[in-house]
Amino acid sequence: MDHYIDIKIIPDAEMRENVLLNKVYTKFHKALFSLKNKSIGVSFPEYKIKLGKLIRIHGEQAILNDLQGLNWLGDLSGYCNVSDIVKVPENSKHRVISRKQANMTEAKLRRLIKRGTIKSEEIKAYKAKMFSQGLDNAFLELDSSSNGHHHRRFIQFGSLLGQAIKGDFDDFGLSKQATVPWF
Repeated sequence: MDHYIDIKIIPDAEMRENVLLNKVYTKFHKALFSLKNKSIGVSFPEYKIKLGKLIRIHGEQAILNDLQGLNWLGDLSGYCNVSDIVKVPENSKHRVISRKQANMTEAKLRRLIKRGTIKSEEIKAYKAKMFSQGLDNAFLELDSSSNGHHHRRFIQFGSLLGQAIKGDFDDFGLSKQATVPWF
């Protein structure tokens, strides 16, 4: 991961920041899925409480060229400033950026009820525990092209590390073990 591309979103009155970020990230996911490459990672360098207006895509120069060759932003390119492919600064820190999932969800509760593995008197306690364990991580709200449903992808930022850890990234540019440069 020696190169990166910065995508700075430019919200306006028609397209709010969070809506635009979600749409750009959904298109990024679709591009990664079509590339079938597990060596592209993503970071959000402006992250504080929200993810920010900057998406940084990390990878080797050749694969980032392939990604850009897809013209994956399409009609959203007018809402974004896209940098050239740039070399990662020397002595950058590294961090894991991964998906954070809740252990207890409405979908899981529905499956438990359908299977009959939870009694009706336990449902209220399950819901109370589920709401008390809610996630407060920053998230993206994505649209599924297969079923049209919306789902939230909560993002977790690992500790800063001095050395890179190699590994695979999923079709969302996230990994439970591999790091991306952080600068």
